[in-house]
Amino acid sequence: MTTILDQIVATKRQEVERLRWERPERELRAALRDAPPVRDFLAPLAAPGPIRLIAEIKKASPSKGVLRADFQPLEIADTYAANGATCLSVLTDRPFFQGGLDILQAVRQRVALPLLRKDFVLDPYQVLEARLAGADAVLLIAECLSDSDLPRLAEAVRQLQMTPLVELYEPRHLDRVLALGTRLIGINNRDLRNFTTDLDHTIRLRREIPADRVVVGESGIRCRADAQRWEQAGVQAMLVGEALMAAPDLGHAVRSLVGAADLA
Repeated sequence: MTTILDQIVATKRQEVERLRWERPERELRAALRDAPPVRDFLAPLAAPGPIRLIAEIKKASPSKGVLRADFQPLEIADTYAANGATCLSVLTDRPFFQGGLDILQAVRQRVALPLLRKDFVLDPYQVLEARLAGADAVLLIAECLSDSDLPRLAEAVRQLQMTPLVELYEPRHLDRVLALGTRLIGINNRDLRNFTTDLDHTIRLRREIPADRVVVGESGIRCRADAQRWEQAGVQAMLVGEALMAAPDLGHAVRSLVGAADLA
């Protein structure tokens, strides 16, 4: 049976081929000399202290539809930066999430926080796109990538001085993710085949990951209590999108997650 993930990946492959025809890879490589400098995405997440927030700019999702009707990405980025986010994630997939690289590029010009390109990255062409748009890190999803493509793309990200955030859902992928040697590992609580979530999934898998790796819990987190449970389990960062995008008071929602809410 075809899953949502299968549909997204098939669409993405067609998109990359179209983009490669419209703007050949050699043109992207020639433009690298004008790309903005890369900022360190890993260091602020790895620093000692409480669990860090990677706050996501995300208009929609396949499971929930439009998350924020009044979607103003630059205002959202400002609010995240002012209220305690450590890094930002920008959803750049357009067909399924209504995002775009233009949003990432605009956010890069607006705020100083390190940025993650969150997308279904299948080809080095997309890594070049991310670098040119101003990304400091690139998401790689183990479920989408073969045993040869995953290390190839992780190396492509590193060669452009960005940080690979390598994500997995199924435990069977953990050995090959660890074999990459990357320090930043994401654990998705959402099964991308059917979009069901289990917040304890991150806690269970964290026990199988060496302590020197920085672990990011992704999907399903709703409140400060969730963040504290992950922190106690040794999770260094949380990537939160839907809960923030649905919040009426975005600044308060960010402060609440990081434990700095003004409840007076």
